Amino acid sequence: MKKNILFIALVALLSISFVSCEDKLDIQKHGNLGSMDDFYTNDENVMQATASLYTEMRDLYYNWFFTKNLLSDDLYAGGGSRGDNGEMEKLNEYTFDSDHSMIQSLYSGLYGVIYKANLIIDKVEGETAVAKRAINEAKVFRAWAHFELVTLWGTAPVVDHLLEPGEYRKPNSDPSETWALVESDLTEAINSGTLPSKTSASDEETGIRITKETAQAFLGKAYLFQGKYSEAAAMLDNVINSGKYELFAGEYDMQFHALYNNNCESLFELQKRNDQENMSMDFLFIMQGWRTDKLTYSGEAAEVLAQGMYGFMNPRKALYDDFVAWEGTNGARLAKTIMNYDQVTNFGVTLQAGKYLYGSEGVFLFKNQSLKSDLVIDFSGFQCFQFTDLKVMRYAEVLLLAAEAQLQAGNSSKALNYINQIRERAKESALSSVSLDDIKNEKRFELCNEAVRYQDLIRWRDADKAMKDQGKEIPVFSTTGVEWQYKNQNYGFKERNWLLPIPLKEIELNPNMQKNPGW
Repeated sequence: MKKNILFIALVALLSISFVSCEDKLDIQKHGNLGSMDDFYTNDENVMQATASLYTEMRDLYYNWFFTKNLLSDDLYAGGGSRGDNGEMEKLNEYTFDSDHSMIQSLYSGLYGVIYKANLIIDKVEGETAVAKRAINEAKVFRAWAHFELVTLWGTAPVVDHLLEPGEYRKPNSDPSETWALVESDLTEAINSGTLPSKTSASDEETGIRITKETAQAFLGKAYLFQGKYSEAAAMLDNVINSGKYELFAGEYDMQFHALYNNNCESLFELQKRNDQENMSMDFLFIMQGWRTDKLTYSGEAAEVLAQGMYGFMNPRKALYDDFVAWEGTNGARLAKTIMNYDQVTNFGVTLQAGKYLYGSEGVFLFKNQSLKSDLVIDFSGFQCFQFTDLKVMRYAEVLLLAAEAQLQAGNSSKALNYINQIRERAKESALSSVSLDDIKNEKRFELCNEAVRYQDLIRWRDADKAMKDQGKEIPVFSTTGVEWQYKNQNYGFKERNWLLPIPLKEIELNPNMQKNPGW
C-alpha cells in the first residue's frame, strides 16, 4: 500500500509527539522504560527513528527553501507591505548580519538532521534488512546536510558521530574534511546493497524514501561542486542510464502540484498527506501565493486557484525578460512558470483599484501557485493545509548537472543531448552546440524558485555580478505601473557574502569557533 511503511511509523511518532499536556500528566509509569541504547534494537523502533529523521528534514524545509531562494537574484521578498517579514527582506537585500534568525535556524536545523542521522548510524544494532537500510538512509541524510553546510558556510564543523560532552565545542572544519565525509557516506550507502531502486519510472511508491539513484544524484552533484567533472559525469550517468526516471510529460506546471506527487521526475520529495483527520500546518505555499486580499478572482482563476495567500517570493522583471529572450514571449515553459499582468488579467485575476503589490514589478510566479486541488481543506482565509510534497531534487536537475559535468569533462555531445532533452520538454528548438552559458541559462529558467540557483551562483563565481545591486531599490506595483518606493543605502552582495556567517549564537557559545571572513 502506497506510503504505508513510512507513514505508519510517522503516524505512530506523531501520535506520541502531540498528545495533550493533561494526558502526559496522567500517564502511569510501570517498570523500566528503557534507555536510548535499548531503543534501537528492534525493527519497529528503527522504523520510528527513520520516520523521525524524515520528519526532521521536512521541518527544516521551510527555512532551507526560503533562505536560499531569497539570497538568489530571481525574486523579491514581497509580502503585504514593507516590513511584513523583515528577516526575509534582510536576506533578499543583503542587509543581514550574523544574528539573522533564518540563517541561524537553517544552520541549527541541518545539525538537527545530522544528529538524528547519527543516532541511527551509531545506535542501530542487528543485521535485519530494516536495520541495514535505515543506517544507509541515515548516511545519505547526513551527507546531504553536510553538503548544504559546506556549500553555504564553508567552514561549519563536521559531525560524523554522536558527540560526547567533551566534544560539544567543535572548531571550524576545513572544507576538504566535509567533502570527504559527504563522498564516503554516499559511496558507502550506494555500495551497501540496501537502498532500493524504483521498479520503473512510473513507480510512485519506492521513491517515497531514499533510493540508490537518489544517493547517486547527490554524490554526482557533490563531485560537480568540487570540480571533479569526470567523476560527476559518471555518477550522474548512472541515474540517467537506470531508466528509472523521466521528464514529466504532462502540463509543465502540474508536476509541482499534489495530484502528481511522486511523479516520474521526482528524485526525492518529502511527503505530505491528504488526510483531514491528521492535518499539519505548512506555511510554505501560503507564503508564495499571490496576495489574495489585494486581488479580485473571476472566471477560470476563481475556479482553479486557491485563495488566501500572502504574496511573498515575487519574480523580478529581469528574470521574466531573460526568460523571454531565451524562449520567446509565447514560450511554453515560460507560460507555465511566470505570467505578466496582462496574462494574469486574461486568466481572471485583477489588482483592486487603489491597492498595490509590494515587492512586485507586475510579473507573477505561476509554476507552484497553489490550486484548489492541492488543498486538504479549502480554508480561504488561511491556506496552510495543503498536501503538495516538498521537492528536494527532480530529474531535470540531474540532466542539467550531467550536462555541465559532461561539458567540463570534454564530452560535449553528451552535454548537448542532455540539455536538448530539457529543451524538447519545454517545446524549444534543439541546440546544435552547447556552451557553459547555455547550461547556466537553461538551469536558471528550468529550476527557478527551487532552491538551486544561489549555490550555483556562488560556485560559478557569478554571485558578485548577479547580486551586486540587489536591495538597492524595492518596487511596488499598482494599476498605474511600477514605482520604486523603497531604497537602501547599504545593499547588495559583498566580498564577505561568498560564505554565510557562522551564526552569532554559535560564536558566543563556542570559543573554538572562528567567524567566516568579513563577518
